Amino acid sequence: MKVVYDAETDTLDIILNENPIAESDEDKPGVIIDYDKDGSIVSLEVLDASKHVMQPTRMVYESEPMKKAS
Repeated sequence: MKVVYDAETDTLDIILNENPIAESDEDKPGVIIDYDKDGSIVSLEVLDASKHVMQPTRMVYESEPMKKAS
């Protein structure tokens, strides 16, 4: 996974994998979802990111511990 903020275009891209994009859809205004040929999400793009994200140049990554199967 890769997260890229472009200050020049004020866009925030969250890239989940490197599959080729087959289709893009602006599900909600300012949020573009890219899909591969199988319909899986490849990436998300937030337009006018500074209006929606508190600090678009700062990211905190957290990982929850894996839960054991019972």
